[in-house]
Amino acid sequence: MAQLDSEVKEECLREDLKFYFMNPCEKYRARHQIPWKLGLQILKILMVTTQYHQLKNISLATLDYGENEDKRIGIKVCKQHYKRGTMLSSNETLNIDSDIEIDCVHLDLLTLSESSQAWKQSAFFRLEFYRLLQVEISFHLKGIDLQTIHSRELPDCYVFQNTASAFIIFDNKAHSGKIKIYFDSEANIEECKPLNISGSTQKNTQYVLVFDTLVILICLASLVLCTRSIVLALRLRKRFLDFFLEKYKRHVCDADQWEFVNGWYILVIVSDLMTVVGSILKMEIKAKVLILTMRASLPKVLRFCACAGMIYLGYTFCGWIVLGPYHEKFENLNIVAECLFSLVNGDDMFATFAQIQQKSILVWLFSRLYLYSFISLFIYMILSLFIALITDSYDTIKKYQRNGFPETDLQEFLKECSSREEHQKEPSALLSCICCLRRSVLCSAPHS
Repeated sequence: MAQLDSEVKEECLREDLKFYFMNPCEKYRARHQIPWKLGLQILKILMVTTQYHQLKNISLATLDYGENEDKRIGIKVCKQHYKRGTMLSSNETLNIDSDIEIDCVHLDLLTLSESSQAWKQSAFFRLEFYRLLQVEISFHLKGIDLQTIHSRELPDCYVFQNTASAFIIFDNKAHSGKIKIYFDSEANIEECKPLNISGSTQKNTQYVLVFDTLVILICLASLVLCTRSIVLALRLRKRFLDFFLEKYKRHVCDADQWEFVNGWYILVIVSDLMTVVGSILKMEIKAKVLILTMRASLPKVLRFCACAGMIYLGYTFCGWIVLGPYHEKFENLNIVAECLFSLVNGDDMFATFAQIQQKSILVWLFSRLYLYSFISLFIYMILSLFIALITDSYDTIKKYQRNGFPETDLQEFLKECSSREEHQKEPSALLSCICCLRRSVLCSAPHS
């Protein structure tokens, strides 16, 4: 009796596995199961494409100067400089009074709009850079964001104002011959004054809202069904692993275990989540060989990235510690990481080499050795190996497609069913009866 139960359990598991790996058409022919997920994907593609074509109405914006803290309209320019100073390059004489003065000038709209632009010739804009510390330009802007004009979709009014410092800062405190420029702004939404919008385009607003809601509901239904399929597949995977370990006394290989994880379902779930989030935000204010290649190369790529990442971190810390005092691109870890990433991609190479301060021949030699070794190692070796891993997996998949994929334990297990059906065309009446009676108990996992 125990052997009979084992055979029934094995047959149930085999049938469930065969049904799981069928395509939607085969599932419908086998058990008349309607392919709801396939239908939802087709409907979702149609609706999301229609929704995308509705984005042709691009928002516009208008900007104008607003009143600053002095209740004046225009821009305010302030410069910080040492109080007095003389510089004689001929005899290398420099006298500086360390007291700091701040001079400001306000340029209103009328002055800025003058064709002669005589304000540029004023003494205020004659800058002595050896005394200059900083120039601040501050101004307020007001704007109206014109959305797709419907009667219930009113424009948003914004105020762009400077923060605690200035809106635009030209920093010359280092007196290194390079002036750093900083830009900072803060946008606040204010209640718009009474607006007059004429027209009768509001009649389609409710239809658009209903259509967006249908898109969200369909995407949620697709997300639930795909999530349910993944959960059921993981349960079926656990049944197969337990049965294989119990009968054959060995574990199933990783490749067979990954067969139960459908990459398309994961992509559909991610797509549904992004579509739902995008639709909600819109209401408030898309090759099989590629998938197989990614799945086959992912473990190797992850291990390779872990090793390459350790080398990258080593170069990052070394550049920060040694070259930090001599190069502005190595001042802190974040900037060093960004600089090295740019070098790997072939960007900004000459500037990185040229900007090293030649204060010490040892530092200069180390910088050359450091940069040449990093660029050679990562561009010519590590990136090439990274591409080779993916290319090797791609060639393997293409070779399997031409000559056939090697059979795994899972496929051999499923193949036994066909062999038995050929040798036993008429199963025993007792086995069939018991299989029908005990299916609901032993086949605990529902069909996907």
